Amino acid sequence: MPTLTRLAFALLASGLATIADASVWIADDPGGPLGDYIVRFSELNRSEQRVVIDGKCYSACTAVIGLVPSHKICVTERAVFGFHAAFAPDPSGLLVVDYEATRLLYGMYPKPIQAWLDQNGGLRPDMIYLRGADLARLYPLCR
Repeated sequence: MPTLTRLAFALLASGLATIADASVWIADDPGGPLGDYIVRFSELNRSEQRVVIDGKCYSACTAVIGLVPSHKICVTERAVFGFHAAFAPDPSGLLVVDYEATRLLYGMYPKPIQAWLDQNGGLRPDMIYLRGADLARLYPLCR
């Protein structure tokens, strides 16, 4: 392989690495304990990294849009947010809606997300999905 071709490949690879290093990709994240996501996304908020949503971001994963400024977030055509009320175990261990945590989560979301939630039934036990044209009106497509 000629030296010029190797150099071109090396420059291309280093440029791609820089782009990838500057972004955090969220793809097919089902969520989990809200506290873990608050810590993770609070750290992202303080970083210079941008967040690429590429696939499912459900449940506690949606805290990203409440903790990371919208100008640092972009979405792909595959992106979908899944929202629902927060749950916690009751004294017998059954998961029930935690109204206080649900209010906290709702309050973290930007006003346009709150408005969309309000128009679509609010945070409730079943999942509601934000995707496609509705999502594209709120967040830019990744370039």
